[in-house]
Amino acid sequence: MSLMLDEKQLKYDTAYLRMAFEWAKLSHCKRKQVGALIVKDRMIISDGYNGTPSGFDNCCEDEHFDTKWMVLHAEANAILKVAASTQSTNGATLYITLSPCKDCSKLIHQSGIKRVVYANEYKDTTGVDFLRKAGVELLKIEIDERK
Repeated sequence: MSLMLDEKQLKYDTAYLRMAFEWAKLSHCKRKQVGALIVKDRMIISDGYNGTPSGFDNCCEDEHFDTKWMVLHAEANAILKVAASTQSTNGATLYITLSPCKDCSKLIHQSGIKRVVYANEYKDTTGVDFLRKAGVELLKIEIDERK
């Protein structure tokens, strides 16, 4: 790929990642708000943020401030949203504010997503390691969330 194409792609990657940060603000979680966008052919085909399943109270943490077991991660919500549509994630790029956990990494790989662009590293890098081994392209971009 030429340098010009790389710069153009980085510009798009940064813009979509910034949008994922905006999407994260929709989360009701207090400990950590995470946003995700799935893009294919320069079109956003899905979005998601971490939160409880439809029909449940929007409170993500218990009385000890621990995340409730039922909370869905942003990327899982985005993938599930696509599953209920006519779109396909095959060959798509996932933009996410926090690198995926090991469970979500399996969903990402199995759904055919080929690139993952993220800003912050999750404490457990098992998910990223799995995706790398599976041949998914990974790109970490430093983003100033205040801008």
